Amino acid sequence: MKPTLLVLAAGLGTRYGGLKQIDPVGPNAETIIDYSVYDGVKAGFGKVVFVIRHCFEDAFKDKVAGKFDGRVETAYAYQELDAGLGDFALPGGREKPWGTGHAILVCKDVISEPFAVINADDYYGRRAFSVMADFLTSDHASPNDYAMVGYILRNTLSDYGVVSRGVSQCDEQMRLRKIVERHSIKKAGTGARCYDGDGTEHILTGDEIVSMNLWGFQQSIFQHLQSSFKQFLTEHGGHADYELYIPSVVDELLAGGKAIVKVLRTDDPWFGVTYRQDRPGVVRCIRKLIDEGVYPEKLWDS
Repeated sequence: MKPTLLVLAAGLGTRYGGLKQIDPVGPNAETIIDYSVYDGVKAGFGKVVFVIRHCFEDAFKDKVAGKFDGRVETAYAYQELDAGLGDFALPGGREKPWGTGHAILVCKDVISEPFAVINADDYYGRRAFSVMADFLTSDHASPNDYAMVGYILRNTLSDYGVVSRGVSQCDEQMRLRKIVERHSIKKAGTGARCYDGDGTEHILTGDEIVSMNLWGFQQSIFQHLQSSFKQFLTEHGGHADYELYIPSVVDELLAGGKAIVKVLRTDDPWFGVTYRQDRPGVVRCIRKLIDEGVYPEKLWDS
């Protein structure tokens, strides 16, 4: 059974100032999603599921997903604010999606195989998809064996503002021990610094292994997410900006001994478009990869 590639594309691009999911970065109007799907199909993923919102569905299908017809099986899930709330009433004033944990949860009815999760606005590198596909198709994986591709923090920072990253701690066998979601991370020389909500400063060396939301999951994750989201709504559902992040869910599972997460470290380049000022750099990086022969000039003609 081929694994599925789940693309989280429901964000509204608040910091970017628009729908960065459909902003072209390649020489023939290719998006970052195009390159991710291309790498995923080459690595052996057999289906692609897009998490989007109804408000930009037509634009997304027209500019992005229509290219994949006949190339790979596609499906859609919708991260609307009222999705999966059960008896919980949607609070007034809530406009922001409920987070990456909720985005994965809304896909439970369209995914029935092991799957990888990626962000729509991040470029991960070809090797990342290959090592993840190998993990997901392994005969040795148990129902609660998951994986995370780990990147070096300094290779994932923006020159134009702060970012959030899941900072990871691993054991000698590269199994994830703990992951802490850090927000407002900003470059500081070769390292970085960030602050807690109470103003506590944390100095980061830049060598930390971080999550860029390239996860590999088995079907069991949906049951865990259902429980986590219910608890999240009980504790934080009344807040307009709180989100359920997948690294937080994974950290709880690790603490409770309910999952084993293998960290698949890569030194491959990562880049993304958190801010609009990031886009020219992404365009240059894609151009360089094409010139090096990693990708053809026109992606979907080959």
